[in-house]
Amino acid sequence: MRREGTFGGGRRLIGAALQVQSMLLAGCSTMPTPRNPANSLYEPQQRSPDAPVAAMACQAPGLPAALTMLRQVPAIDMASAPDVLSAGDRLRLDVAGDKDMLTGQYIVPANGRLVIGGAFDIAAAGRTRGDIADDLRQRLIAAGMVRDVAGNVHLTIQEQGAAAVSVEGAVFEPGRVHPGERDDTARNTTVEHPSGGDYNANRSLFTALRSAGGLRPDAAMQTVYLVRGAAYAAFDVSGAVTGAPAIDPEIASGDRVIVPSLGCFQPAMVRPSSVTMEGIRVYMSNLTHPGTGNAGAGINRDATNVPYGMRLLQGAISANCVGGTFINAGRRVVLVSRNPINGRSVVIQRSLERLVRDANRDDVDPYLMPGDSMACYDSTLSSLTDIVATLGSVATQAALAKGLSN
Repeated sequence: MRREGTFGGGRRLIGAALQVQSMLLAGCSTMPTPRNPANSLYEPQQRSPDAPVAAMACQAPGLPAALTMLRQVPAIDMASAPDVLSAGDRLRLDVAGDKDMLTGQYIVPANGRLVIGGAFDIAAAGRTRGDIADDLRQRLIAAGMVRDVAGNVHLTIQEQGAAAVSVEGAVFEPGRVHPGERDDTARNTTVEHPSGGDYNANRSLFTALRSAGGLRPDAAMQTVYLVRGAAYAAFDVSGAVTGAPAIDPEIASGDRVIVPSLGCFQPAMVRPSSVTMEGIRVYMSNLTHPGTGNAGAGINRDATNVPYGMRLLQGAISANCVGGTFINAGRRVVLVSRNPINGRSVVIQRSLERLVRDANRDDVDPYLMPGDSMACYDSTLSSLTDIVATLGSVATQAALAKGLSN
């Protein structure tokens, strides 16, 4: 009876092991190809490797509706216009014959109005330094506080603060930005060593674009609109990417920047420049088994903060998904991205070995965009090694249980 029981127990153990093996093999089969909604692809490189190459048609954008009622001026005219004051600018007023009442330093407040000597309320933001000086001089003459003598009222800019402008359209992070912000050390130096003027190099159109996440690859670089008051000008900023000369006008608080979209992906724009971002954040996962962190896979902040212009294969290498023994040759990488034009998400799957070996890899190797996520999946062969280990564990535990029961 004991022999028959032993044989029956072994047979049941083998049957259970085969059932577990069948279940595990079913779980390690090749994953199905991700399905994406129509018009979700943003880059031509996101297409299926076996699909024909289809060029994305670019469409020249029309004039934005917000500009139809405004007056267009030449770009050079707006760029060469006198400095326009913004909230936060520090001014120095010198009035001939005055020492304590009017002469001194003033900062343009958030409401954009200067109060001089507690009596003269003057609108400053959006106006030039010369206009404000002439306005104040006429009012002082009318009040009998100064004589009608040229040059007796002198106003200079000692510090240019940040400019609050809105950026919309084909940028990664549209919204209100503050280009030209300075740290406390730079501001203290300017105050302690006053001069007859100031130049804030970051209070410019290029800095505003970069502060808004940078131009997207579908941006119309040749027609970026800068709106000021009732006028606008179209600027060609493509030279910031190609290296050709480009006008980078100074901006002021209240300005508005509109970036139209061409509706197509321009690979040449996917690189760091003064109008695009320097680096992006990508979320990576390379876990053989689900876990609580990526520490064991060597994925840290340095791996996930990558230069703008990196492709999926390079990102997979950064995530330690490529290389090692031949057992990893069948690994796959999945990229989760989003089309910024229409907001649709897209999931791309690639064979890592094919990206490494194929000569046409650039045609199917997508660029990484800000906020993308990527994950690596083990090959079937790698999964089989786990199955063998699992079966061994099951057999060991069953034998141990049987021994204890005897």
